[in-house]
Amino acid sequence: MKNNKLRELGILGVRLLAGGMMLTHGISKIGRLLGEGPVEFADPFGLGPEISLILAIFSEFLCAILIMIGFKTRLATIPLMITMLVAAFYAHGDDPFGEKELSLVYFTAYLGILILGGGKYSFDWYLETLKKQ
Repeated sequence: MKNNKLRELGILGVRLLAGGMMLTHGISKIGRLLGEGPVEFADPFGLGPEISLILAIFSEFLCAILIMIGFKTRLATIPLMITMLVAAFYAHGDDPFGEKELSLVYFTAYLGILILGGGKYSFDWYLETLKKQ
């Protein structure tokens, strides 16, 4: 892109939107964890539904916030990408493509963020510039 500022604003926009929309999924899962009764959640790795739900909350809540603020951005995409693949191919494994599609769109956004990094408008960039001084 010739206009670097536009590129950086684009990265910021994708981070804020992909992180913010995922945050809503994480917040609803916190309610499920704190709710009454036994936890009912998919257990794709055999760790138990409670641990699986905690891992999903970690990625969909904490990692989404990290992506939005641009701190440890590339690292934060990895749990989210894994969670989206599990959602697409385990939780919605037998469902039609339309049910998998949202998870795969999120996966694609996080893959792009992994490749591009946090950009200029991120804590990662700010901390990197402090190191150079």
